[in-house]
Amino acid sequence: MKNMEKELLCPVCQEMYKQPLVLPCTHNVCQACAREVLGQQGYIGHGGDPSSEPTSPASTPSTRSPRLSRRTLPKPDRLDRLLKSGFGTYPGRKRGALHPQVIMFPCPACQGDVELGERGLAGLFRNLTLERVVERYRQSVSVGGAILCQLCKPPPLEATKGCTECRATFCNECFKLFHPWGTQKAQHEPTLPTLSFRPKGLMCPDHKEEVTHYCKTCQRLVCQLCRVRRTHSGHKITPVLSAYQALKDKLTKSLTYILGNQDTVQTQICELEETVRHTEVSGQQAKEEVSQLVRGLGAVLEEKRASLLQAIEECQQERLARLSTQLQEHRSLLDGSGLVGYAQEVLKETDQPCFVQAAKQLHNRIARATEALQTFRPAASSSFRHCQLDVGREMKLLTELNFLRVPEAPVIDTQRTFAYDQIFLCWRLPPHSPPAWHYTVEFRRTDVPAQQGPTRWQRREEVRGTSALLENPDTGSVYVLRVRGCNKAGYGEYSEDVHLHTPPAPVLHFFLDGRWGASRERLAISKDQRAVRSVPGLPLLLAAERLLTGCHLSVDVVLGDVAVTQGRSYWACAVDPASYLVKVGVGLESKLQESFQGAPDVISPRYDPDSGHDSGAEDATVEASPPFAFLTIGMGKILLGSGASANAGLTGRDGPAASCTVPLPPRLGICLDYERGRVSFLDAVSFRGLLECPLDCSGPVCPAFCFIGGGAVQLQEPVGTKPERKVTIGGFAKLD
Repeated sequence: MKNMEKELLCPVCQEMYKQPLVLPCTHNVCQACAREVLGQQGYIGHGGDPSSEPTSPASTPSTRSPRLSRRTLPKPDRLDRLLKSGFGTYPGRKRGALHPQVIMFPCPACQGDVELGERGLAGLFRNLTLERVVERYRQSVSVGGAILCQLCKPPPLEATKGCTECRATFCNECFKLFHPWGTQKAQHEPTLPTLSFRPKGLMCPDHKEEVTHYCKTCQRLVCQLCRVRRTHSGHKITPVLSAYQALKDKLTKSLTYILGNQDTVQTQICELEETVRHTEVSGQQAKEEVSQLVRGLGAVLEEKRASLLQAIEECQQERLARLSTQLQEHRSLLDGSGLVGYAQEVLKETDQPCFVQAAKQLHNRIARATEALQTFRPAASSSFRHCQLDVGREMKLLTELNFLRVPEAPVIDTQRTFAYDQIFLCWRLPPHSPPAWHYTVEFRRTDVPAQQGPTRWQRREEVRGTSALLENPDTGSVYVLRVRGCNKAGYGEYSEDVHLHTPPAPVLHFFLDGRWGASRERLAISKDQRAVRSVPGLPLLLAAERLLTGCHLSVDVVLGDVAVTQGRSYWACAVDPASYLVKVGVGLESKLQESFQGAPDVISPRYDPDSGHDSGAEDATVEASPPFAFLTIGMGKILLGSGASANAGLTGRDGPAASCTVPLPPRLGICLDYERGRVSFLDAVSFRGLLECPLDCSGPVCPAFCFIGGGAVQLQEPVGTKPERKVTIGGFAKLD
């Protein structure tokens, strides 16, 4: 008990609790401290608790009004009449107040504002349990010394008794004086002297009744009267005994777990202490590194300052030398000095040959001096504007100089992330995130059986760019992926986990081959042979006018250049939602060639597009598996016909599919199980099953796409290396 003193300190006064109140945020604060805080917040008249009992001897029952001691609680039948008549307001509330004042209290423990309601502190419970713990702690450590009598004249004597009814401590003489024989006070039972008097039980602050129930919805103790108020109507209320037992069991269980794992606590304490030491050392190293870097910046600046000053000094000396020479030349032009004086003396020469000899060189100098005098200009400029520095960018950089921040958690682009033959993961950094030098991608399977235990994260280190390719994933599995960035400051936070379903079977790579049943006039196959578009053109429009007069419309078919002869295969494609009528599926190679070599008459009564070749089988009496399995798509919908489900054996998750239409997903998946003779149509995004039907697999089976009217189909590109296009002559290439 001696080590728990900090749990008993008020967060406001930092002293042991005195009459603590429980705030709505479950923190505690002294009642006097709460009044002071509310007063500082400007709430006048709400700091006191009218329901609180007095603590000073001056307000003991002996000095209060006799009317208060004779006041009795209303009878239950009268209280029921008051409640039914609408007089349900509690004391202190103004009747008819439309906008009552809501008091906010700044909790010093959680640093947040909590709402006290209209009544302020009067609506809070006292924490009697905490008061008892504080009193036991004081007695165990002998805090505060002797308790003095509150009614003695100075100097007071040491108290020997206490009275719960009078809420005061007495010496022997004062107790006899204030509890005279033959009066009602003589029946008060003396107790040990204490500084904190508590009521016998926890009382409801609204009705002054003993609390008997606990409202789980409001998480508040309530009395019998609180239960009938509309405030708790419809709430889950239990007896306080049940709440006591449940909470005590939880607390006991948690405490038992903590006490039973003291070794773990001690290990974690040692780890934290080691972390504290490392933090101190690392912080000192960081300080030294920053100081060294700043000193380095200062040294670079000082070196740069010296070089710039040296350049200015050299420029200045050069200019001064040129100006000094020019100044001397001009001073020599003054009368009687320098060049002018020498010329004046030469002019005095009378010997003509000698004059010519001396005056020739002198004349050149005089001519240059005369020209310089006429076109005077200083030999050098006195301005040093070219030596000014523009340090705006550098000052901005120095101002923005700050510690490196790790990259923020990347955002995975779910529109571009998908799983096909391989997993393609794409992400981006938030707009204001520091840049990342490289990334770490982690992934693992989540559908592993529980007996095998959780799988470990697999990691791809130092991924450059904002995308990654995860090769050779397991088929029919669920992978969870995450990514985080790294720079010089370290690793950032992980992105949110993304779950991806892999295809249920190995991906079949093939190209489109339009040689069987394809019309070059109506079908346009892309150069890479992975997309096809049906363009009906004018013939179909003309046929639409003669639709009731027996016109003929052909079915155009495009097959894959690869046939399956064993195992399980999966492929996906996207159908244009604006397509008029498109059939996607598989079929026997021989039957497809026989059926689509010519142009069937889709208007003639002899032609049945669902005659055992697709999801509309002929009738339920045919037990043999059909040679075709097609899914019909038209105008952005998938048609699940009743005939298809009943006759061809198409079944969904809930048994035979009813005649209905479902929206067309962005991509369709086809899964072929050759050994079982079954084909499944899936939503290639969520891998939700759409249809499953039997298929005759007595020979090679190949993908097929049929068009009636306009439409377009795009095969899903493989994530990895694109396969080389196979050229076949006289038949399909077989995939073994």
